[in-house]
Amino acid sequence: MCDQLKLEPFVARREWTADGIPVLTAELSLPRPVGESGQAIRRLDRYYQLYARSYLRYCERWLFPQSAEAYRLALETSAPLPQDSARLSYHVTCNGGGILSLYTESAETCGGHTERRRRGDSWDLLTGYPVPLSACFPRKSPWRKTLLRRSETEIERQERAGAARYYEGWRRLLRRNFNPDHFYLSEAELFWFWQMFTIAPSAEGIPAFSMSYGEDDCFFPGTRDKIET
Repeated sequence: MCDQLKLEPFVARREWTADGIPVLTAELSLPRPVGESGQAIRRLDRYYQLYARSYLRYCERWLFPQSAEAYRLALETSAPLPQDSARLSYHVTCNGGGILSLYTESAETCGGHTERRRRGDSWDLLTGYPVPLSACFPRKSPWRKTLLRRSETEIERQERAGAARYYEGWRRLLRRNFNPDHFYLSEAELFWFWQMFTIAPSAEGIPAFSMSYGEDDCFFPGTRDKIET
C-alpha cells in the first residue's frame, strides 16, 4: 500500500492576445506524482493532467472572449486596456495514512473584479479513487445534518462577534447550496466549505468550517473499521 505520495507541481502558462496585445494571462500549478508507479498513481496523474487541459480550455473558450470584448470596448472609449488574469493553484492538506487530500483554488480577475473558486479532492492512495465525505462518519450517520448544524452554530457565533457578515436568509442558502464534494481533510480535522457568493458577500471570501476527528462521530477515513468493531 502507498502510504503517502511524493508530489511535484506541474506548471503551465498561456497568454491570449487581441491585435497582438495581451489581454488574458493564465497560470496554473497542479500536483503530479513522482517516483511511484502503479495503476492508482497513474489514475491520479491522468486526472490532474486532464484538469490542467480543461482549465486552459475554459480560459480560452469562456474568459478570453470576455477579455477581448473588454479590450475592444476600452479602445472605443479610450479607457485603460484590460489586464485580465486567471490563476489555478493547489494546497496539500493531508498526505499520509493512505490518503491524499488537497484543494485547488482558482482566482479569475476580469474587469477589475476577482472571483475565487475552490475544489476539494481526497484520494484513497490504494485504489486511486476519490474518498467520499460519508467515509468520515459511521454508516447511516446523519452527517449532512451534523455539518449543517455545526455551520449554523459557527455563523451565529461569527455574526454575534461581528467577525463576519452573511446574506440575509443564510440558513436557507446553506441547505440549498450544500455540496458533499466541497470538502478536504487534514491529519486532525475535516474541512467543508461553500463557494464565494453563495452564502455571504465577496468580502467573506470562501466560507469554510471545520471539526476535529472524534467530534460528532467524525473520524479520519480508514479508521472506520477500528471504530465500529
